Amino acid sequence: MVDLTGRKLYLGPLTDNRRWDMVHIRPDDVFVVTPPKSGTTWVQTIVALLFTGDPAVEAELSVKMPWIDIRVREMPDVAARLEAMTHRRCMKSHTPMDGVPLDDHAQYICVFRHPLDAHFSYRKHLRNIPMPWFGLWYPEDDVDGVTFRRFLDGGAEGFDGDAMPLDHIIRHYQAALALADRPNVSMFHYADMTRDLPGTFARLAELLGITHSAQVMDQLVETAHFDNMRAQAARFAPGGGTGFMKSDTDFFDSGTSNKWVGQLTDRELEAYDKMMDAYLTPSERAWLEYGTDGPDPS
Repeated sequence: MVDLTGRKLYLGPLTDNRRWDMVHIRPDDVFVVTPPKSGTTWVQTIVALLFTGDPAVEAELSVKMPWIDIRVREMPDVAARLEAMTHRRCMKSHTPMDGVPLDDHAQYICVFRHPLDAHFSYRKHLRNIPMPWFGLWYPEDDVDGVTFRRFLDGGAEGFDGDAMPLDHIIRHYQAALALADRPNVSMFHYADMTRDLPGTFARLAELLGITHSAQVMDQLVETAHFDNMRAQAARFAPGGGTGFMKSDTDFFDSGTSNKWVGQLTDRELEAYDKMMDAYLTPSERAWLEYGTDGPDPS
């Protein structure tokens, strides 16, 4: 059963979640639902590897595991391609869970990352794609700190949403938390994946009902290591090898955390802290920023 009632409307210059209305959901579908630059491609790659058990699989994420919300492809074509698939499907969404159709059986994998890491990764990503309207939020010569002010002031919906303000990330998180008691809604954190990639594979395999031999799992884990994906960026980046991005390699940036350290003023950090504390409990905030194990004491 698919629940289409009560969904919030998310319309940005880049995305439109009404496009989901044309997708016929199957019980074994997998949804990867995340804010941008939070581990979407990484998790989709892991899913593709688990689906096939083949470390050499050509994932072709933008075609085989499409981003439904994005406006740049005609939705009837996307829906027809999905309907024609005879294998198990995975789809991507940057719409919060309260705007995605909920099925009682499909699996929803919600992935998060420290909001400031996601923000600084997004800054670099937008320099790498041919969408100049993002310059309104992310001016190249930003001596006045416009980008971070808009990160803090932007709303979760409408035009603001696609420039990924903090409010949009928090909305993603709160919408996922509200559904996390469902057996088919799971939450993953980028930091946990970085600390324990084999554990991430094992957890996802169990959720998806997939089993492979220990030898095959070791090969799949090795394939999904960040350095390997970056070294084969044309293979693993969404739209890799097509020339859409200025650099497929730069899509993967560094894969590190704490990107904001030394980049923000004390006043900016205080404003960020105030907003996080206003919307989240201490335990909620700790998980959103650092994952299961909390901050690295070093």
